[in-house]
Amino acid sequence: MHIAILTFDGFNELDSLIALGILNRVKQPGWRVSLACPTPHVRSMNGVVLEAQASLEEAAMADAVLVGSGMRTREVVADAALMARLHLDPQRQLLGAQCSGTLVLAKLGLLNDLPACTDLISKPWVQEAGVAVLEQPFVARGNIATAGGCLASPYLAAWVIARLAGIAAAQSALHYVAPVGEKKAYQAQALAHIQPYL
Repeated sequence: MHIAILTFDGFNELDSLIALGILNRVKQPGWRVSLACPTPHVRSMNGVVLEAQASLEEAAMADAVLVGSGMRTREVVADAALMARLHLDPQRQLLGAQCSGTLVLAKLGLLNDLPACTDLISKPWVQEAGVAVLEQPFVARGNIATAGGCLASPYLAAWVIARLAGIAAAQSALHYVAPVGEKKAYQAQALAHIQPYL
């Protein structure tokens, strides 16, 4: 099972790395999570340089793909050659996006009439792309999910885990990362956001 997190130059560390950390709490044979990038190295919005673990072409073959956000997402969607490399298909993949990553799914024509979640800065761009934006942290329909706000990363990760490995695996991953003394409450809140869409 391969989960790819699309990560572009200018990426938001919270989106890509929180999801990476939570998704890697699943310890099943064949379970693999990778940062998929258009180049061998990408630099975050705060100057952190990461090495790609997979290519965009490998992400196209993944079982699930999450699209993180970043300060250069509008440049990404304006780059026709780059967008042409994103062969995503909700018929065979789980697709999730966070904040400005929702704009990527919109520009690929994958949201169609689906309402979506995004962050406050990206909201007008997503609306300009013809997508209705919800005032909530998470929504999913079928194999497509979107989240709004950096700290909604655990919701996307838990949704992917629940869909691919079961709700117990999602609960376990959330329990591991939740703050001490708040584990049950944190789990309950996260699951309350995703369970209606499972």
